[in-house]
Amino acid sequence: MPTAPDPREELVQLGARIDALSALIRRLAEENAQLREAQAQLAGERAQLLSRNELARSRVEAMIQRLKSLEARP
Repeated sequence: MPTAPDPREELVQLGARIDALSALIRRLAEENAQLREAQAQLAGERAQLLSRNELARSRVEAMIQRLKSLEARP
């Protein structure tokens, strides 16, 4: 007949599992914070690149208009 598990051993095992889960939660929370920070940084960089792209597009369009106006002169 199998013996009943020792309640003290079960408590020790449960405590170990709780400690492991607690450590996992801390690690995941830190990783999540790092990912959120990286996402915010990338969003800022993207906005900056979009702004630069728009500025470059505007400059190119202005140059094209100037060239067209030069061609139109007699």
